[in-house]
Amino acid sequence: MMDEKNAEETALHVMKGIESKHDGMTYVAPKKFRKKRQQQVDIKQLASEVRGGKRTSLSKAITLIESSNHEHKVLAQNLLQELLPFTGNSIRIGITGVPGAGKSTFIEAFGTMLCEMGKKVAVLAIDPSSTISGGSVLGDKTRMEHLSRHQNAFVRPSPSAGTLGGVHKKTRETMLLCEAAGYDIILIETVGVGQSETYVRGMVDFFLLLVLTGAGDELQGLKKGIMELADGIVVHKADGDNVKKAKKTVQEYRKILHFLQPSTPGWESKTVPVSSYEKTGLEDVWEMILSFEKQMKESSYWFTRRREQTSDWFHSMITDHLIDSFFGNKENKELVKKLEEEILQGKLTVTQGIHKLFPNQ
Repeated sequence: MMDEKNAEETALHVMKGIESKHDGMTYVAPKKFRKKRQQQVDIKQLASEVRGGKRTSLSKAITLIESSNHEHKVLAQNLLQELLPFTGNSIRIGITGVPGAGKSTFIEAFGTMLCEMGKKVAVLAIDPSSTISGGSVLGDKTRMEHLSRHQNAFVRPSPSAGTLGGVHKKTRETMLLCEAAGYDIILIETVGVGQSETYVRGMVDFFLLLVLTGAGDELQGLKKGIMELADGIVVHKADGDNVKKAKKTVQEYRKILHFLQPSTPGWESKTVPVSSYEKTGLEDVWEMILSFEKQMKESSYWFTRRREQTSDWFHSMITDHLIDSFFGNKENKELVKKLEEEILQGKLTVTQGIHKLFPNQ
């Protein structure tokens, strides 16, 4: 395992020292630390280090946010409270796409280009979670190897843990930590395409959809709703023999977008061909995003959307809390199991089962 000095030189590394469980994964401290029941965390010092751009401290802060340990949860919220005044200054970009569209390849090429321009880029890469262990299927990713070594980048792999939309439930708070650490651009890579991608749309400013060159059957497979979420479409792998096909695909998507409801009021979604391999079209994507930012800030919709997203987040957290509280009660869990068996045996209807669960409502 790399020492802290070497770990600080790369944006992608594994934190050590805190023993905690979160979302099915267990992180165990080295033996020499196990005698301590819990390490003390100085929140003000940690907040200062995060604001100072120390990547190991940012990783430690994210691990704290992701922990399901009650004491860690309290510390995490105190940390967020300290850092909240320094958040909100980034461009938040969600990136999704059909399987095989090359999301990680695009993010590495796009992110590297932005870093070379002097931007600080944080990538929150969501790995699919194992349905058995809840842990990350892809493990500690070595994808984006070049980007993760750039001094201006921070790459954080995180399991989706079954969260709807393939987005870790703490992704929003992790995003705030990265903003407080001074990252100008937050790229959120999702697992893939599906109706639940609305959850990603609900936490970013700009939503980018990656599709493959050569529409055809793929166009038929894309749901109208997914395309209506996109502020921009990248026709990827537009290189070599695919260049001609890419131009045709771009035109086909532009025609379709013309007839769809725009994702953002006042903005006409655009389509551009990109080759991450040949590094072409990447600047066009960035110019499109900058144009979007300028236009939305001039109309004030940029700030309206963020307020709406925060409000929606609050209401969704209420729902999550009610569900956790309900199933956290042992008697409720046993009653649900008993009623489920009666429903499956035909002794009760589903509605009757609900009335027995909530007799006074």
